[in-house]
Amino acid sequence: MSETQHKGGSTGPHQFQLESWISCAPFERLLHLEIIEAQNGKATLTMPFLLDFAQGGGLMHGGALVSLADTAVVMAIKSLLPQGTHFATISMEIKFLYPVKQGVVTARAEVIHREGRTIDGRATLYNEEGRCVLEFCSVFKIARDKTIKEINVKGS
Repeated sequence: MSETQHKGGSTGPHQFQLESWISCAPFERLLHLEIIEAQNGKATLTMPFLLDFAQGGGLMHGGALVSLADTAVVMAIKSLLPQGTHFATISMEIKFLYPVKQGVVTARAEVIHREGRTIDGRATLYNEEGRCVLEFCSVFKIARDKTIKEINVKGS
């Protein structure tokens, strides 16, 4: 197998097309994330607890929860930035507060501060009973070369 091949396919670089600026990328679709709302610097997303998301103890894997939180903040940020702006997470802090054993998890995120190319966001995740299961704070940086070149947005 070549350096860019793996039993699951090519290891990149990858090119793909998003349905819209505020839509799920391939990894987010893999996690069955659903964007309920994303506007005015706030976003709400959901993710079901499928068997594939379980860790060895039968709880929802922490990495899946962090992915939901991070993506929720991304969608809140995208609701404020011009389409195609290239930005990425540069730091995050996570507090796991309660295990997820079943159901659908809801993330509520918001942009809390922006200065220059730096954007701070936070998300809180809730289980189906409305109990807070995770608190997430992150910092994003807008790239100097602000345009994403490899990814196309449908209709743009």
